[in-house]
Amino acid sequence: MTTTLNKVTSPSRRNFLVQTSMAGGGFVLGMAIPFDLSAQTMTGTVKEINAWVVIKPDDTCVIRIARSEMGQGTLTGLAQLVAEELECDWSKVTTEMPTPGQNHARKRVWGEMGTGGSRGIRTSEDYVRRGGAAARMMLLQAAANQWKVPVQELTVSKGIISHANTGRKINYGKVASDAALLSPPDLKSIVLKKPENWKVAGKGLKRLDTANKVDGSKVFAIDLQLPGMLCAAIKDCPVYGGTLKSFDDSKIMAMRGVKGVVKVDSHTVAVVADTWWRAKVALDALPIVWDEGPNAKVSSQSIDKVLRDGLEAEGDYWQRKEGDALNTIKTSSKRVDAVYSSPFLAHATMEPMNCTARVTADKAEAWVPTQNGEASHASLAQATGLPLDKCEIYKVDLGGGLGRRGGTQDYVTQAAAIAKQFPGVAVKLVWSREEDMSHDFYRPISVAKMSAGLDDQGNITGFHVRVSGQSINALLSPMAIKNNKDTRQLQGFYEEAGDAQLGYTFPHLLTEYVMKNTHVPVGPWRGVNTNQNGIYMECFIEECAKAAGKDSLEFRRALMKNHPKHLGVLNAVAKKAKWGKPLPPGVHRGIAQFMGYASYSAAVAEVSVTPAGEVTVHKMYFALNSGHVVNPSQVKAQIEGSVAMAMSAIFNGEITIKDGRAEELNFDKYQLTRLKHTPKVESVLVPTNDFWGGVGEPTICVVGPAILNAIFAATGKPQRDLPLRKHGLKLA
Repeated sequence: MTTTLNKVTSPSRRNFLVQTSMAGGGFVLGMAIPFDLSAQTMTGTVKEINAWVVIKPDDTCVIRIARSEMGQGTLTGLAQLVAEELECDWSKVTTEMPTPGQNHARKRVWGEMGTGGSRGIRTSEDYVRRGGAAARMMLLQAAANQWKVPVQELTVSKGIISHANTGRKINYGKVASDAALLSPPDLKSIVLKKPENWKVAGKGLKRLDTANKVDGSKVFAIDLQLPGMLCAAIKDCPVYGGTLKSFDDSKIMAMRGVKGVVKVDSHTVAVVADTWWRAKVALDALPIVWDEGPNAKVSSQSIDKVLRDGLEAEGDYWQRKEGDALNTIKTSSKRVDAVYSSPFLAHATMEPMNCTARVTADKAEAWVPTQNGEASHASLAQATGLPLDKCEIYKVDLGGGLGRRGGTQDYVTQAAAIAKQFPGVAVKLVWSREEDMSHDFYRPISVAKMSAGLDDQGNITGFHVRVSGQSINALLSPMAIKNNKDTRQLQGFYEEAGDAQLGYTFPHLLTEYVMKNTHVPVGPWRGVNTNQNGIYMECFIEECAKAAGKDSLEFRRALMKNHPKHLGVLNAVAKKAKWGKPLPPGVHRGIAQFMGYASYSAAVAEVSVTPAGEVTVHKMYFALNSGHVVNPSQVKAQIEGSVAMAMSAIFNGEITIKDGRAEELNFDKYQLTRLKHTPKVESVLVPTNDFWGGVGEPTICVVGPAILNAIFAATGKPQRDLPLRKHGLKLA
């Protein structure tokens, strides 16, 4: 087994990661030149006011969205923010996505195109709003010039400019041509609207990307059809780190539709045919010899042993040290100890990995469901050997991302390598579900040892956290590891406010992370480390409350006096759930709070458990403070989605390793939560309007511990090892 302790491993297995910085010289969206008017596209009567806004003669307002849409609603939210400052008619708003190639050619006018870490809105809200405001000011100035009146005398509402003194009115579409010729205003001087004055933003408007999904007309990347297109199916060595030794293509070349067999890289082979199914059938019939290497001896049991060894390892692993927690715990009146564990989890996106590529001697194109358009662009360039200005990525809405389609661009690199063998022909690579499940970049595996001391009054005296597990950064971002310490793995335990701060204050505290990397590839999975650390912290706090003989809510409140925003959502959810009010016989409550992605979350679960271990999650309540709320309907939808995903993880989700490879290859063994098992969800949004937090990932970290704590209340037994199905607990 290839295992290292406190050592960053090199991502030697897959040479596909390309730093986004290759796509442009850094994050250059600054306020000086965010709108490159020298590169305006003014085709016919369609006028680009600036990089974000195009006005058509019929007053249709096209808002350009640089982020990816994967069902989370970012497209609609960003359009609302631009439209709010633009003062256009929302009923006439449409959107389009600029390409990474256009962004590169225009000196990254749209900034970075990554969509992950719940950053889609919170890291772009300022400059997109300024883009909308600048366009509005230019349109007003054009009308003022046309009427020869001071621009201060004009007002605008829903795209109609008015001059009260003369009663004149004019639509945006009629001044767009003149506005496009004006110099943009100084963006730094623009005063943006306050949330209390919003008319479009802050409202639960219908999403702009729903209709064609409902009627089935939407074309995802996996549905794409191009003239003369071929299809490819692919197989990677089933053991991570193994290589492709040989294959005998003579056995399948005569099969119907087969066009060729391609050695994609040192560990991957693909079959190309006129349809994907024919490629898949031929690939299954292809005699392949793998060199599985030493990792073929690795199992879940051997990995677990290595991780648990990390719980007792000696060394300097601390990342947050306040006082003397270890000695304080030893000398306390009572001691509480627990060990928790979380398994590898697959992303299991509805749409498996796919990419369509077309490559010629001087041009490369790819149609990609990507969370990071610039990373796809750079990967295409690297795979084909062509410069960035000869490459183009056409972003397609994703059939699920969840972190899998961000920095990891293996599917783009593979598609490009295959397409190079068929010059000028579009080749659509689609992974089978088995390939998608067995060659994921899984949520990291980890175990955590938690210890606390209690005094005679049941107050915590000292608190110790030690997490032993695999590091995402060791594989994907080695430069982020400083002095062999990876702060990312203790996400949610931070002292610093702003992103993932611990919401409790302990008299003595020690947090530690012991890096134990395996040969299994890992990457961000919705919520990344907050969804594990939230379980570790909140379930152990519950055990401490029980040991102290105190109410779960009051025990937490006593630790949160220095954390008003954490306490705010905890109080809000307790009020919403009527904490303390008697429940029906057999129904029990669990509570949890945590922070991630700059947002504060809390949840209460109402659960019953039968003697046979059948669990019913009747209802869940949530409180969320994301600072600002752009579309409350979308926020609540994201909360509900996090419930289904988290329940899948705690009850059923697990990727186990046998003979160096994943055992769960499809949904028969990797089961997701059914709709009938999901509870009724009630959410209360408590924005304080003083910061911008994320929405897509924050609440997933409180779903699991709230349910687990309710099960603890129902059974009297804490659940520390996931998934629950291994311990006879299943959804009723």
